Amino acid sequence: QVQLVESGGGLVQAGGSLRLSCAASGSIFSIVVMGWYRQAPGKQREMVALTVNGGSTHYADSVKGRFTISRDNAKNTVYLQMNSLKPEDTAVYYCHANLKVAVTTPYGNYWGQGTQVTVSS
Repeated sequence: QVQLVESGGGLVQAGGSLRLSCAASGSIFSIVVMGWYRQAPGKQREMVALTVNGGSTHYADSVKGRFTISRDNAKNTVYLQMNSLKPEDTAVYYCHANLKVAVTTPYGNYWGQGTQVTVSS
């Protein structure tokens, strides 16, 4: 059983910072992608940032220069440092991982339960 557990959400004023963490636990053989998505009320879930094995990172245009994703492979943990937050960053943030639980199984997508980030103006 694989679990992704997020932490670090909360309420912050515009211009402030928050750091999200997501730890993957359970029977994990290999993780190829870890990242963050978000969903604001009435909107579709969108990719925020992701990191791929080998170190490459990808960001949504709306967060480039403000958010930084990093990963601790030894801990199966991904972080999202969010600076210069704006009210439009308000959303539920979900951790995502594409991983396999054994050498013989295919890669599958796993999601955390979500953590609320609210940015007040």
